[in-house]
Order: sequence, then structure tokens, then C-alpha cells
Amino acid sequence: MKQEKRQALEEIRVLDLATFIAAPFCATLLGEFGAEVIKVEMPGEGDPLRRLGETHKGVGLLWLQEARTKKGVTCDLRKLEGQEIVRDLIQRCDMVVENFRPGTLEGWGLGYDSLKRLNPGLIMVRISAYGQTGPYASKAGFGRIAQAFGGITYLTGHPDQPPVNPGSATIADYAAGLFAAYAALAALQHRHRTGLGQCIDVSLYESVFRLLDNLALTYHLLGQVRERMGSATPHAVPHDHYPTRDGKWVAIACTNDRMFQRLARAMGREALATDPRYAAAASRLQRREEVDSLVAAWTRTLDLRPVVELLDAHEVPVSPIYSIEDIFRDPQYLARGTLVELEDPVLGKVRMPGIVPRMSLTPGHIPSPGPRLGKHNRDVYGSLLGYSDAKLALLQEKGVI
Repeated sequence: MKQEKRQALEEIRVLDLATFIAAPFCATLLGEFGAEVIKVEMPGEGDPLRRLGETHKGVGLLWLQEARTKKGVTCDLRKLEGQEIVRDLIQRCDMVVENFRPGTLEGWGLGYDSLKRLNPGLIMVRISAYGQTGPYASKAGFGRIAQAFGGITYLTGHPDQPPVNPGSATIADYAAGLFAAYAALAALQHRHRTGLGQCIDVSLYESVFRLLDNLALTYHLLGQVRERMGSATPHAVPHDHYPTRDGKWVAIACTNDRMFQRLARAMGREALATDPRYAAAASRLQRREEVDSLVAAWTRTLDLRPVVELLDAHEVPVSPIYSIEDIFRDPQYLARGTLVELEDPVLGKVRMPGIVPRMSLTPGHIPSPGPRLGKHNRDVYGSLLGYSDAKLALLQEKGVI
């Protein structure tokens, strides 16, 4: 008999008090592997993420994706009755995630020290721009600010041009959410051994800074300040983006001499691999512009598809530089289900990124896209907390839910 696949985080309940992307993304990742996530929003207005970016038929598309898997309830944390609801929920939850400015929850009597008295096993995940400590802890900040402060924006763009946004202003949010989810799982394992919860402090800027390879070591030991290099990388060449005859672009990455030898054969220029000017990585780095010009001159003689096929045949790492339109058409994305299709009550079938990573025994699952405001009030407050219909009606009349 085939064993039914279960999800790794079944029976774990997460209270999501957060807004926008960073901490909610952490909760979403946990929800994708089976945690029950209760998303708390302000009555009447909801999470500002509902209105950020593109909408379709009145539905925020960022919300639809990043609030997936969650149960949605409304609760005004600024009201005493709302704070009591949170305390009731905390006693039935394993984790709480939040990204208010440090000190905000403490002002409402909902800080970690207060909540752990109600639930000693509670794991609290706190994400903020600069962390819970330090001279900048109280400063406001979003992804763009954290990316500037964390060092990635300085590196993005061309040497003779101003720094540019590194692809998206939300990279820091997603990175912080990912680090937070990983920390939450580590805290769960610790609780499994000891029975004790703990508080997790994740900052947006540190999440970005941690991704910048050996930038800090190179500065500390060698005094080198890495500058903007466009699409190049400081450690290898040819390792860049190159134009093709049909107006497309291709990414080629030769990170060692063996890969460069393969590239030279693919180009029909095998002599390059033994030429003392290019044979060794250190020599190529000294002649970066010359090497890149040789490769670009070759890619310009062919259309994109033949370049990719030829380099694939010679086992040279290569890829077309894809737009989202290209991604939707690619057979690799289709074969692995990298894009999943969900059913939304207003928009019908919607496609969005699938679950990462893939697990053989406890695969992830996305039961639904982001919920409508307050959709699960009765389910959570009635069934989970045992509130009566009369109490729910009174809370709603007072604007608490």
C-alpha cells in the first residue's frame, strides 16, 4: 500500500502579525510545508500589501502570491480587546512572526517577554530594517533602504554610472524572510529538545550583507573596495552577458581554465586555450576587456539559439537571458512545475512561482492564494478560540475585528 505523503510542518501553528513582504514571506514558506498560518490584518483596510503594485479586478497580485496558504482574520492590535485576542491566539500557537518597528509590540503589551509568560514554548520571529538593537534600531526602512545600507546597491550598475536598483527593491525582504524561516526551523528543533521557545532577530540589511560573498574579507585583509562592474564578476572571465546576432543576450560563465578550453573549442578558436595570454585564469583577469571582446565578437555572428545549443554541446555553462515571457514558455519550467496554477474566486486560474525546495517524503503544498479580508474570522475565532456568535458580533460592532 502506497504511503500517503504528509507535510513536514503539520500540527505547527503560526500567527502572522506582520505586513508587506519580509516576515509574511517567512510565514508563507512555513505554510507551504504544512504549518497552519493565521494572518492578522487591520479591520477594514487589511495589510498594505493588498494595495502595493499591480492589481487585477481589484485584487492585489503581490498579496495573492505572498499571502498564499494562509487563513485571514482581522484584529485591531491598537485596541485592548484586540490585544486580548492576540494573547488568546498566542496560547494556541507555536510561532509568531512580526515586522513592526522595534518597540511597537512592547508598547501594546505584546512583546516577547510578555508573550512567553503565556506560552514558554513560543518562537517569536522579528524582522526589522536594522534589527532589534543598535543605534539605528528605531529607524524606518524598507527593502530599497536595506539594500543601500547592506552594500549590494553600491555594486550594481556600470563603473561610470550611478548605482542602480539590483533587479528589485524587494530582494532584502525575500532574503530576510528566507533567513527567518530557516531560523524558525532551527528554533523548532531546539524546542523539541528543551521545550523552550526563543526570540529570533532578523534584519533586512544583514540578510543582504550576508549574500555578498567575500566582500568583507577582501576589504579587511587586502584593503580592496569592490566597485561596480556592470554585468561582470571580479573572480572570473569570460563570465558576463554577450550579445547575439538576433538582438538577444546570452549569459556565459567560465569559472575555471577547463571551461575556457571548452569555450575556445566551441568558438572554433582552440588556440586561445593554449595562448599564454588567455590560458590561465589570472592572465584572463588581467585582460578582461580583451577576452570579453573576443567572446562578444563570436556571439554576434550567431543567433541566440545556435549559441546556446553549441555551448551546451561543449558543456559550457550558458543560458539565454530570460524575460518572464520567456520563462512561461520554457520546457524546463513546465516539466518541473516551477510555475503552479491556483484557483482564485475572483480571478479564476492564476499562475505563480511554485514551492522551493522539493522534498521526497514531505512535499510542500499550496492550498489557496491570498485570502479575502477577514475570510476566516468565524473559523479561527469561533472554532479555535471558542468565541460565541454574540461576542464576535460585539467585537465587530466595536471595530476590533
